[in-house]
Order: sequence, then structure tokens, then C-alpha cells
Amino acid sequence: MNVRLAELKDLTYIDHLQRKNSSVLGWMSKATFEREIPLLRVLLAELDREPVGYLYHGSERKTCKIHQACIEYDLRGQSYGAALVNTLLDHLRVFGVQNVMLHCGSEMAANHFWQAMGFYCQAIRQGGFIRNRDINIWRYDLQPALFITQTEPSSKAIRWATRK
Repeated sequence: MNVRLAELKDLTYIDHLQRKNSSVLGWMSKATFEREIPLLRVLLAELDREPVGYLYHGSERKTCKIHQACIEYDLRGQSYGAALVNTLLDHLRVFGVQNVMLHCGSEMAANHFWQAMGFYCQAIRQGGFIRNRDINIWRYDLQPALFITQTEPSSKAIRWATRK
């Protein structure tokens, strides 16, 4: 298992995996990744030199946001995602980033992953009208926080909106 910075040659794979999982990840254009890869904001996980997942994050400011993280479905639960996240956290510590945040739909199994990685649910906000779900806002403190607001994450299922 190897984690490295993504390169433009990895764009086709990243776009493919993101499209395959867009129902849970959301969707970002290929141009977004094309712009962000040279800015060193995409990590790639490899197994035997074959890509198995990626993590796309924002800039190294006070708070860094994880925009997307995805592992091939049949390889989930085997520490590849943990390796991506730990690589990012180690990198952000060097830059003095204070915390990492991400949003995760309440119905997603990924909520258990983030909690197991040491993230805590800071807040819950209402999602969009169509899916009618909650969005858990996860946080990981790289520097000790003065105040911590923590809540039990929502596990509300999607309730698709119907037209009347």
C-alpha cells in the first residue's frame, strides 16, 4: 500500500471512481480535479502500483476541508482510507493547520469510518429538499481546541421528496 500525491496522469482514474460513486460523494467536474491536482490537493492510494482510491482536500489554512474521499467498493474496510487520511493529517500538522472538517450524509456508512478515525461530530445541518436527510459535520483537531462543541451524529435515512 502506497499513498502519494496524484498526478495529472491519474485524472482518468479519479474521475472514473468519482463518477461511479457520485450518488454518495456528490459530483465534481473533471476540470476541478485537473485544476486541483497541480495544487497538490489530491492524494492517491495505490496497491501494487494500481490506484485504489483518492482523497481531495482544500488548502492548508487554519481549517482544511476534505471535499471527497473514496476507496474502491470491494476494498473498503481494509485500512486504505485510513492510510489516505493519516497521510493528510501528517501533512497538515507540518503546516500548522488547526483542524480538519468534512460533511457526510447521515445515511452513509462512512460516518462510522470518520468516527473511528478520531473525528467528532461538531454539528448537524439539514440537507437538501430532494433527499431530505441530515448532514453530519465532522471535525478533527490537529491543535488543542479551546472549546469543543460535540453532538451525536445523525443516522437519519434518506426520505426522497415526492411531488404533489
